[in-house]
Amino acid sequence: MSDRVGLYPGSFDPVTFGHIDLIRRSLHVVDRLVVAILPNATKEALLTLAEREALLRSVIAAELGADVARVEIRAASNLAVRIAEEAKASVIIRGLRAGSDFEAELRMAHANRLLAPSIETLFLMTAPEHASTSSRLVREIARYGGPLDRLVPEGVIPVLTAAARRHADANG
Repeated sequence: MSDRVGLYPGSFDPVTFGHIDLIRRSLHVVDRLVVAILPNATKEALLTLAEREALLRSVIAAELGADVARVEIRAASNLAVRIAEEAKASVIIRGLRAGSDFEAELRMAHANRLLAPSIETLFLMTAPEHASTSSRLVREIARYGGPLDRLVPEGVIPVLTAAARRHADANG
């Protein structure tokens, strides 16, 4: 029997406790999870791709224990559905925080279904304690020097803070 492979795509700019929760919970429904760090043309990235990949690797290693062997992290620049095909994933996993996420995610799931009918989309509801957390919110708090310890893992904070300073210096 072959492994059930899932793909969890996102920009992870930065990785949050909500992302970690979804990764952990995804491992209950798939044998192996590919976490794909993708660019998002609608978002201005604060962290470089290399920073996002390094943070995700260190956070996953610290948070998942033995399950870390079941997670593969890749940075990519392609459609999520194409990465899923390359990884032989049968499901794309997406998190939903609120009803406002559903409409955009549904459109994306329908587009993916047109491109690759054999790949399903699985929506996981975000845990209540992470429902109001978004990477955009975290970036905004970081830009203004607000507290981040309840939103992101400890190792993310210094990298995110430095990136926010770089951004502020570059933009006056």
